[in-house]
Amino acid sequence: MISDVSLLHLWATYAIILAAMIAYSLDRFALELTSIAVLGAILVLFQFFPLIGADGHNLMPMEKVLAGFADPALVAILSMLIVAQGIIQTGALDEPVTHFLRVGGNSPNLVIFATLAIATAISAFINDTPVVVIFIPIMAALAERLGRSNSSVMMPLGFAAIFGGMMTLIGTSTNLLAAGTYQAVTGETVGFFDFTVPGLVLVVVGLLYLFFVAPRLLPRRAGAAEDTANGRGRQFISQIEVMPGNPLVGQKPVAGMFPGLPGVTVRAIRRDRTLLLPPFEGEIEEGDSLILAATRRTLTELVSRSPAIVIGALNLPSDTLGGPDQPISGNDRILAEVVVAPASRMEGRTIEQTGFRDQTRCIVFGIQRRSRMSRSGLDDIRLEAGDVLLVLGRRDDVLALREQRDVLLLEWSAQELPVKTRARIAVGIFIGVILSAASGLLPITVAGLLGAGAMIATGCLNIRQASRAVNRRIVMIVGAALAMGQALQVTGGAEHVAYGVVHLLEGSSPAILLSAYFLITAVFSNVLSHTATAVLFTPIGVSIAHQTGADPRVFLYATIFAANSAFATPMGYQTNLLIMGPGDYGFRDFLKVGGPLMLVVWITFSLFAWWYYGL
Repeated sequence: MISDVSLLHLWATYAIILAAMIAYSLDRFALELTSIAVLGAILVLFQFFPLIGADGHNLMPMEKVLAGFADPALVAILSMLIVAQGIIQTGALDEPVTHFLRVGGNSPNLVIFATLAIATAISAFINDTPVVVIFIPIMAALAERLGRSNSSVMMPLGFAAIFGGMMTLIGTSTNLLAAGTYQAVTGETVGFFDFTVPGLVLVVVGLLYLFFVAPRLLPRRAGAAEDTANGRGRQFISQIEVMPGNPLVGQKPVAGMFPGLPGVTVRAIRRDRTLLLPPFEGEIEEGDSLILAATRRTLTELVSRSPAIVIGALNLPSDTLGGPDQPISGNDRILAEVVVAPASRMEGRTIEQTGFRDQTRCIVFGIQRRSRMSRSGLDDIRLEAGDVLLVLGRRDDVLALREQRDVLLLEWSAQELPVKTRARIAVGIFIGVILSAASGLLPITVAGLLGAGAMIATGCLNIRQASRAVNRRIVMIVGAALAMGQALQVTGGAEHVAYGVVHLLEGSSPAILLSAYFLITAVFSNVLSHTATAVLFTPIGVSIAHQTGADPRVFLYATIFAANSAFATPMGYQTNLLIMGPGDYGFRDFLKVGGPLMLVVWITFSLFAWWYYGL
């Protein structure tokens, strides 16, 4: 018999969770504000109406409500986001992604599907959290190269990893916890591949959904595709002075392209007073001036990958771009686009005549003129209103261009240069973190925290870049979700619903009970955490099986698959929180895409279990 006080806490907890779900899904309020309101409501409830346990103490003190902010899972998520950002910032995956796309040819959908399938297969044997961390920068790079936004690929990645974890005992921590609880209750052990067959069926159905249905439901947010529309795919005219020691010296053209300038069109070569036009013969010599045409992306990669090649851009001294101790691709260097304003004092003058570098401490690395493509060098082009200049400089200097009346800074265009000189260091740190966590040498929280610190200490990231990788929405939603989960546990809310449904369906076939049990477990997994749900519901499933005479192992498998079906909310599964920031998702996005997927998994398992286990 539940006491009146317990009933108060039970129904108040239900009301808070329902209100939170509605507020999250409506998106009328900032997710952070809703999370604060949830925490406040739970704190007030148990402060003024304490739930007293057998020892005479409040079962939900303030420390327990706020414990989510110190949860090791949260620290692990934030640390791994910083580690993944180090991989992205150094451009360490550019070459592997380019090779992968080359193999995939003109089939971008095939490339995306193959990547999801690989992530799924790996997740069957390695915890899905490090798998998602590994593939986040890969998917981001693939999306950029394929002209897609991150929001179109990150959620399928996270869900694919969850599906992979459903196939084996060690696929996720959920499986291990459920199996351990089952052994404690029944004394029976669970084998490595005991539920691989139904898991494989769910994987096939899930991947088909992610490939054919999810892209139609996912949001289309600013990304690589929009970059092209904004002009980032257009060509800039740039110029390089070939100084002594430049790696381009001695290079000969191959099929009209110079090996040291991949993706770059050399429109002309100035040698002494002669202008050489393509097709070129002979080799590049010291003192040559190369007039180039390339996209912003290509120029960025050139600057990042081979700073020695462009150190002679516009005949600038090396200390303008950075010397040996301050490379051009340092963390404080960014590329941005500015537009020559109407009635600007720069109109009719060359870049050198404007004194732009002396006044702004930034250099002009390229000019985009929409009306025509010139063969003149940068030092010969007279600027016009509307010309787009690609400028390179320290972050503070570039942002100071906001105050310049002669140019208009395009804020969206300001991007840091990848620190490719530290790419190998970043990869080494990344591999060390993954191996330490996957092998069990260190908990993923410890490995991730050390890896994040190493990324900053070695210069792969600076403090500002690392802090930008930390998503405040994740922090708040984890804190609120764990508080709701704790409230459900101490009030007995989950058991109350489960046993109520069993009573309601009393006399129904085991197949109906199993299906209802699966759906309830999946719903609670999206409100609680998947691990808490697995531990909480495994004994309930065993009890239902004994009451109906069904095989308790079938209910165990239902618990595992249902607890892993936390697709509908970002707080249900740790990997959902990992992809939330890179994919720029809101609560509604998970509900819109993951909600139907949870129902698909429920229906699939219910039908398959009814046939396969002969219920």
